[in-house]
Amino acid sequence: MSNQVGFVGLGNMGAPMAEHLRAAGFDLVIFDISSAVRSAWSAKGCTAVDTAREVGDAAETVFLSLPTPDVVEAVVLGDNGVAGGSRVQRIVDLSTTGPAMSRKIGAALAQRDISLIDSPISGGVAGAVAATVAVMASGADRDLAAVQPMLSKIGKVFHVGQEPGMGQVMKLINNLLSAAALALTSEAVVMGAKSGLDGDTMIDVINAGSGRNSASQDKFPKSILPRKFNAGFFNKLMYKDVRLCVEHAESLGLQMAGAKAIRALWQRAVDEPGPDEDFTSIVKLFEREAEVEVRGRAADPA
Repeated sequence: MSNQVGFVGLGNMGAPMAEHLRAAGFDLVIFDISSAVRSAWSAKGCTAVDTAREVGDAAETVFLSLPTPDVVEAVVLGDNGVAGGSRVQRIVDLSTTGPAMSRKIGAALAQRDISLIDSPISGGVAGAVAATVAVMASGADRDLAAVQPMLSKIGKVFHVGQEPGMGQVMKLINNLLSAAALALTSEAVVMGAKSGLDGDTMIDVINAGSGRNSASQDKFPKSILPRKFNAGFFNKLMYKDVRLCVEHAESLGLQMAGAKAIRALWQRAVDEPGPDEDFTSIVKLFEREAEVEVRGRAADPA
């Protein structure tokens, strides 16, 4: 296999993962919608091109790290999409698109003799930087074997199924739990603050007890209590993931009342504080209603 690898989407998650591939000695051909990003990667010695199709012209394996299902579809199958490239043989999609879109794209690529390795990831920006993300890969054994040396540079690889879409189901399960943990921990801790409890103390107790979760262990200490709100993921993206989970459940005839309640909370977070606010800002929704603020002792004064 050629040492040349394509990468489309060099945002908060894509950039550190692409950097791991570059550090491992792979020659990157990159495309990003931002000309500034393309210039920055060109300055690192990578080949920056002007369209996704040119990435497919240059590399047999192309990675995608993109924000929404419609963007992934356009980048892969649209005019000047990766699938139109003359060299591409396999596309590794690290995005969260939902199983229906992954199956749709996989079927369209199969007609062109291009394989889709559905490989959403979990672990956030910190995990992407540390190369510790969970990679939930689905695809044929031969295709996964071809990309395993590259995926292993990004994080821990789990082969969850043989068909595109199965990785997406696993990702939606994971992100529903993550979304629930952050929303409900925020709601609960705000109730505690309204009752007079100290924010740092509450998180310490939760993390020593049975209520500990990804929000109490990571997002509260690092982003919420210091009032930084800089975890690197947006309200609109978390809402998108929960919405996709509920839609998939409904396609299976499942009701998932709890998931629908979590979806409603994230819809409110999109409305206020706003779609492009960091997803840790969901706590502000509950703070506003309670007229209190969860502020750690190390936070800057208000």
